[in-house]
Amino acid sequence: MNADDVRDSRVAEVLPIQHAVANASPSAWRDAIVTAIGPQHIELSSLDGQSVFLWSSAPVLAGEPVAYHPVAELLAAGSIRYRARRAA
Repeated sequence: MNADDVRDSRVAEVLPIQHAVANASPSAWRDAIVTAIGPQHIELSSLDGQSVFLWSSAPVLAGEPVAYHPVAELLAAGSIRYRARRAA
């Protein structure tokens, strides 16, 4: 993380280990489209046809393209990463 990331509260909530895991395994990112949103959850449809339900407070809109890293539990919207834990 750089100094600009620390100033951005949306990035500061991501743990350094999450950044490290995501950067160490870039092939684990999955492209998806947001299909539904709720107060604290997001439903994604990955480009390989899977539905993914996440607990996240990322400010995304239905129809928005995102990327999800299931190992690091991150959701990337644009160039900003957010915590995103898979919902049971």
